[in-house]
Amino acid sequence: MNILAIGDIVGNFGVDYASAKIKKVCGEHNIDFVIANGENSAVGNGITRETAQKIFNSGADVITLGNHAFSKKDVVNLLLNMSVIRPINYPERTVGEGCIIKEKKGKKIAVINAIGRLNLLNVDCPFKTVMRKIRQIKDECDIIIVDFHAEATSEKSALANYLDSYATVVYGTHTHVQTADERILPGGTGFITDIGMTGVTDSVLGVKKDIIIRRFMTQMPERFSLADGKCEMRGAVFKIDDKTNKCTEIVRIRE
Repeated sequence: MNILAIGDIVGNFGVDYASAKIKKVCGEHNIDFVIANGENSAVGNGITRETAQKIFNSGADVITLGNHAFSKKDVVNLLLNMSVIRPINYPERTVGEGCIIKEKKGKKIAVINAIGRLNLLNVDCPFKTVMRKIRQIKDECDIIIVDFHAEATSEKSALANYLDSYATVVYGTHTHVQTADERILPGGTGFITDIGMTGVTDSVLGVKKDIIIRRFMTQMPERFSLADGKCEMRGAVFKIDDKTNKCTEIVRIRE
């Protein structure tokens, strides 16, 4: 089983580029299952029905979100009616689910979305919440994948090590910068700190460079405007052994 995870898709350019590249990558790497982070896919952050549908039409099986999950009102309908999940450690009565289980090629695959607390939101503990869910579903699932949307590399690494041997794969999103630390942890869990961004390369994390530079230099608020131009799709392929359901290899994607 080969699972493709696509890093934060940013804006219309990112959505269109991912739509054009996903099938190519799936063919080259014999992909069986696709997860895409779509929390920045709409203009001005968040996700809309239009951007979600484009991502699904390109081959995604599940869309995960993050700190911009509720930036667009469309998301409520998406969470209730499509394979879109929001971070599981939002407060208990938040609309939607933080975990989804799908069957593909005879395997039951659970995808869990969580969000970090360092420099992000005041939400429930991701460590306790994710582990509680894994213990609930472990007997009915073959593979458990965790998209941890977090700012701090230390928090991402800590969660991955906490979940080592419990989750099949833990990968990070949110920082938009792909890291080169992919590895199999001692207990068998595959981990990479961040799988990167899908969007305009000549930018600051998908936003026009001059806006971000001025903001840093003046400390004055600025309305973000997405960059345009040449794009890249970044993510990772996680190769799962069909007999043991363990991650055996991680391949970074940069297309």
